[in-house]
Amino acid sequence: MTIVVSILLILAALFMIVTVLLQSSEEGGISAISGQANNYFSKGKSKTLEAKLALGTKIAAGVFVVLSLVMLLLTK
Repeated sequence: MTIVVSILLILAALFMIVTVLLQSSEEGGISAISGQANNYFSKGKSKTLEAKLALGTKIAAGVFVVLSLVMLLLTK
């Protein structure tokens, strides 16, 4: 059982690494911190590749955390 969880953990980590590396850097600067980066051009942002990569990263991170906790419980 631990071998299966280990393989899934490695796959989740690799997927998370790939999705993070594929994302472009955002150059919002100080305006992004203060929340002023929302403008007309960011209205359709949920349909872009960048949004899909961000969602994939969040899902992979969640799966990674859950699998890490499962692995911790299995090794005790």
